[in-house]
Amino acid sequence: MRLPAERALRLVALTALLLGAPALARAPQDAAAQEPRSGPAADYPVVVGEPFTIGSTTYKPVDQLNYDAVGMAVIGEGAGVSAAHKTLPLPSYIEVTALDSGRTILVRVERRGPMVNDQLVELSAAAAAQLGIGTGKPAPVRVRRVNPPEAERALLRQGGEAPERMATPEGLLRVLRRNLKDAPTLLAQPAASTPPAVPDAPAAPAGMIGTAGAPSPASASSPAGVPDGTTASNAPERKGANVAATATPVVQPVPPKSAASAAPPASPASSASGSIVVQVAAFSVEASARKIAAQIGGFVVHPGKYWLVRMGPYPSRAKAAPALEKAKAAGYSDARIQPVN
Repeated sequence: MRLPAERALRLVALTALLLGAPALARAPQDAAAQEPRSGPAADYPVVVGEPFTIGSTTYKPVDQLNYDAVGMAVIGEGAGVSAAHKTLPLPSYIEVTALDSGRTILVRVERRGPMVNDQLVELSAAAAAQLGIGTGKPAPVRVRRVNPPEAERALLRQGGEAPERMATPEGLLRVLRRNLKDAPTLLAQPAASTPPAVPDAPAAPAGMIGTAGAPSPASASSPAGVPDGTTASNAPERKGANVAATATPVVQPVPPKSAASAAPPASPASSASGSIVVQVAAFSVEASARKIAAQIGGFVVHPGKYWLVRMGPYPSRAKAAPALEKAKAAGYSDARIQPVN
């Protein structure tokens, strides 16, 4: 039986429409999948990666939020204001400070490197230009991981520059330069048999109370026994040595004092000019307080139940700011500026 021509045409059109429906339904989804990601999703997935070896040293990438180290920066490849780092996640964001000038910029970590043991970070040409370092020999820098706002992340992802940070105070720069100068070289170390493990947080010295904060193994001032330019996450493992043990400060017992020296010396705050101090830590044991005070160049007062470690005094909060940075760099994150009392 023949169908009228008009009815046949309608049937053919309907069949074609039904057969093409799945393709039409998939088209918007495919277009959405091909669109570049934007917003916070553009920084995902975050890749940590497997341990790797450079020469005789093995590095273990780790997602360390409080990474803070000093070392040498070199200029390499990469687009935009970006960097290469041995252990930080990809991508992540760091503030890089030139220890010669104090200038600080925000950089996006996108690659692994530099593939040389005594170099901390490799900057792209654009990052080096914004930081103001030349193309010659490696430049001393501080690298600190940060969590910038999305607007600044977007600028770096699009190849732009984030606003330059506030310049680092000269007092803190002196501390960071000294840390870098005292750091032993990372070259010619024995091969690590296994990837270095992240040590547990060091125990607080005897008698230390919780309000003052405990030293952190990842700070601008590297822990004893760990070279500056490395932290607990990328400190190379040495044969016959325990990384966790060397990263933990050890407070040696102090012999009992004689009666003549039992009285604590007068606080510098009572004799020097200034009405501002940096409150570093509080201890229930005098020996522990004096040990820490000697390490950071502070003094000890005993106004009540606890022995207090302080730095200063200073005539203003601005003058006390470098000392506060020094205390925090030493691991006392709860250090604060306060009036003498």
